[in-house]
Amino acid sequence: MALWFETALLETGWAERIRLTLAGGRIAAVETGVDPAPQDELHFAALPGLPNLHSHAFQRAMAGLTEARGGQGDDFWSWRELMYRFVRRIGPEHCEAIAALAYAEMLESGFTRVGEFHYLHHAPDGSRYADPAEMSGRIAAAAETAGIGLTLLPVFYAHGGFGGQAPGAAQARFVNDVDGFADLVERARAKLPRNGVIGIAPHSLRAVTPEELSALLPIAKGGPVHIHSAEQVKEVEDCVAWSGRRPVRWLLDAAPVDARWTLIHATHVDADEIADIAARGAVAGLCPITEANLGDGLFPAIDYLAANGAFGVGSDSNVRIDAAEELRLLEYGQRLSRRGRNLLASDARPATGARLFAAAVAGGGRSLGVETGLAVGRQADIVSLDRSDPAFGGRSGDALIDSWIFASRRPVDCVWRGGVKQVEGGRHRYRAAIEARYGVALKDLLA
Repeated sequence: MALWFETALLETGWAERIRLTLAGGRIAAVETGVDPAPQDELHFAALPGLPNLHSHAFQRAMAGLTEARGGQGDDFWSWRELMYRFVRRIGPEHCEAIAALAYAEMLESGFTRVGEFHYLHHAPDGSRYADPAEMSGRIAAAAETAGIGLTLLPVFYAHGGFGGQAPGAAQARFVNDVDGFADLVERARAKLPRNGVIGIAPHSLRAVTPEELSALLPIAKGGPVHIHSAEQVKEVEDCVAWSGRRPVRWLLDAAPVDARWTLIHATHVDADEIADIAARGAVAGLCPITEANLGDGLFPAIDYLAANGAFGVGSDSNVRIDAAEELRLLEYGQRLSRRGRNLLASDARPATGARLFAAAVAGGGRSLGVETGLAVGRQADIVSLDRSDPAFGGRSGDALIDSWIFASRRPVDCVWRGGVKQVEGGRHRYRAAIEARYGVALKDLLA
């Protein structure tokens, strides 16, 4: 099959009158400056799909349920207690139904691959399922139903605080030892959908000891390694009390952090940490909507980009799934803190949204273990913009991306994942069935 676009953001830059031939889920040929053939499917503007490098899919069902004041001092830690209570009731069917809706919404938003940071492994009472990877299999099934690319990141979680503290009762669903985790990962590997990738995710330095972290890395078999780090000030303070070092500094000094690693959030980092993350080629996994929702703080993006640091964006808690808004909030947070405009643009790419989008596509792909972009041999993960949106009137090139991120209301027309059209007219092809199943699950959970 072939798709023809008036304009497209190729790996080499913007081009006009583009014909993409797809075969076997990949881009088999790219022609520029050509007229459409009679059988071609015609569209306005094509962008590469955006990777979503950090998701906790089950938390989609919590969206809107934690926005009432719970007493003095609401913050991440009080939110976490509400989340712990919510997960006590989620079973395999609930998990799959919730994840399928989250993944369909990601595709509608322009995300074409998700990094699922998956730690809900065991039964509600903490007992193991007969298949230790039962819940991982449900995540894989949800990704297959929705048609999104999946990088599965099973989470290792063993402790309730720095220094190997015992986990709490509310964390029983998450906990494994190293041998049990290795078995879980291999079982999960066998459940991956086509073009799936698997890595590992030591949850955080709160939840894994140095010895366990060293033992975990071979389990990744060269795949991605993701870890929460420096999300909250208290986490930094507790890490300093335990080790004498800040969490990102501890990782950079004690672990083989390189381009396979993604440091999720890394919100509270100093200048030396910024320089070292960038120099190692690791990816900063930024989740601006969730970080704002939880009141975590602002990542020092201006300084990080000035150091040529790689980053991607993720929907994390899935309180709101919106690819453009993640990038918009990343820039707006810097504007509010620095009292300026277009702070994350560069001399080489002065269009702010376009620079952020291109960087998030590249960094997100590195983070999730895939090549991204519209080029021959790449997976056919393509987003087309909706010509009817007034925000695109008279725009071309980078101005289209700027208008998507900062001005558009209904930007996405179609989305192809692995060459299959999963979204048309802004709506997922299975949305009605996925929504219905989600509604049954949520009614049961909230009864």
